[in-house]
Amino acid sequence: MMGGSDRKRRLAEGRDGPNPSGKHAKYAIEDGKLVRKGESCPECGDGVFLAIHADRKSCGRCGFTVTTVASE
Repeated sequence: MMGGSDRKRRLAEGRDGPNPSGKHAKYAIEDGKLVRKGESCPECGDGVFLAIHADRKSCGRCGFTVTTVASE
């Protein structure tokens, strides 16, 4: 049976770095202030981002959905 340190090491070796679509990628600091980069839900307000899919943007909290038209 493995100890906790071996398990942590195995998990850490499999990572390539932070998730590019994680929470840290949705914010930026400009002029010392926090700026939200993602599009927020118009019904829920700031702090709830819209998930980007291939053909739509949707809110995971309230279900608000905006369909996007793919340019051909």
